[in-house]
Amino acid sequence: MGRAPTASLTSGKAIALFRAVNVGGRILKMEDLRQILNRLGYIEPQTLLQSGNAVFGFEPRAGVLTAAAVEAQIEEALQTKLSLQSDVFVRSAVEWSKAIANNPFPKQATSDPAHLILFTLRDAPSAAVVNALQAAIKGRETVQARDRYLYVVYPDGQGQSKLTNTVIERGLATRGTARNWNTVLKLAALASA
Repeated sequence: MGRAPTASLTSGKAIALFRAVNVGGRILKMEDLRQILNRLGYIEPQTLLQSGNAVFGFEPRAGVLTAAAVEAQIEEALQTKLSLQSDVFVRSAVEWSKAIANNPFPKQATSDPAHLILFTLRDAPSAAVVNALQAAIKGRETVQARDRYLYVVYPDGQGQSKLTNTVIERGLATRGTARNWNTVLKLAALASA
């Protein structure tokens, strides 16, 4: 699947989310990830948890640096150095803060952040596909989209839900990776430090 056009990145910090690592035998050691990001020239890379989250500084070198270019560069390095294929989703710290501010479920963010999930998507879904996804939900889950994010409340948890990552990706016709709200906030704190 292609990449949506993304805004240019200016100097600052970025957050990278790695899809489907450290599950099902797809191992990515966080030390290896930090080394790869260092070799690519990113500044002081840090990782959070073992689920494929990184924060790093960057300075645009020659030309324009876009999130899509950074994603492609990291994906290629993972494949070349570790023989690991993983979709990478890069957002600037500013964009991540906007995603937090745009959360349509502030009550759940405070009262039950472990059951509020942020899906970071490759492409912004159309209103029509989001409406179709909402209509297809069989349980008590609630979803809303904002730009390239899908916010999902799983009041009964994700474990038994029929609204799986695969169902969401198929329904929205784009790739994505999910983090619970606690992790979302930890990444924001790391990016602002």
